[in-house]
Amino acid sequence: MYAVILAGGAGTRLWPRSRKSSPKQFNDLTGSGRTMIQATADRLEGLVSREDTYVITGRRYAGLCAAQLDGLPQQNILEEPEGRNTAPAIALACAHLRRRDPEEVAAILPADHLIQDRRGFQDALRQAEQSARAGFITVLGIEPTQAHTGYGYIQRKEEPLDVPGKMATFAVNRFLEKPDQATAEQFLADGGYFWNGGIFVSRVERLLAEYERQMPSLYESMNRIAAALGTSQEGRVLADVWPAMPDVSIDYGLMEGAEKVAVVPMQVGWNDLGSWDALESVISQDAEGNYPVESEILQMNSRGNIVAASKRLVALIDVEDLIVIDAGDALLIGKKGSIQQVKQVVAELQAGDRNELL
Repeated sequence: MYAVILAGGAGTRLWPRSRKSSPKQFNDLTGSGRTMIQATADRLEGLVSREDTYVITGRRYAGLCAAQLDGLPQQNILEEPEGRNTAPAIALACAHLRRRDPEEVAAILPADHLIQDRRGFQDALRQAEQSARAGFITVLGIEPTQAHTGYGYIQRKEEPLDVPGKMATFAVNRFLEKPDQATAEQFLADGGYFWNGGIFVSRVERLLAEYERQMPSLYESMNRIAAALGTSQEGRVLADVWPAMPDVSIDYGLMEGAEKVAVVPMQVGWNDLGSWDALESVISQDAEGNYPVESEILQMNSRGNIVAASKRLVALIDVEDLIVIDAGDALLIGKKGSIQQVKQVVAELQAGDRNELL
């Protein structure tokens, strides 16, 4: 099995630690000692070798990938000339994998998600591999723990498929957009709905067949790139073709209209760490009820605060539910319920040409 790690994002919701020069996936946000992309590669150990692992990323981040992923062959770092979303990125990876073995299975994984139960994740990935070998494009569905409105959902069909393996596998009935609160609560009450974490497994040729059927223009462009791989024209063709690639996600471009799609449900402590307040669910509280991330906290009548400030003591006096993030040259302080407004902070910095802080 191959693995393709998607590491091209330059997210701003975790500013000031996540920057254009070093986005979320290249940071240790939980104090584990491993960056998110390192943790993603670590949880594949025993399933996929580094020689069979590929990373697709922006050109400016190729050096970070090489520095953080020991043993990854340089030729396995695939550089996008510019960000064009996940459908073109995965097509580019397929162009490379098809040269090796189009019948082999590939697991597609975001670089910037947290999974706490490594063994459970590997079990689910093995099951998805079996399903992929049976001809399905197989999604790992995260069993919801709350009526969350920030994720897309997957609805399974009732009866499990006859797929070898120890875990249940179901045909996908439909993919659903991010719901409103009432709809999300109904999903949770009904059962059979899972969060879509963007992790899926398929034979390479099966994915390519869907590209050809649903996105023929992108497929033709991918074939032009594939024909030039390994030749002196590779760089020129990629530079010529890439700007015309559609800016579309794999979900919209391919998965929602794909044939023969399956889901393997899993409950593995998954979290996309989409904002700073998400750390509350993955960091242990200290004796005083605060959440220190590589931080020394001196608290006085203060509870529920998330503090990430590895290089200094943080003293808290009579405060609750604050988020304090120190990045050396910038300090973020906000209430948990308002921390999503960090995107407005980034917008203000952009408007003021404060590029040194972005």
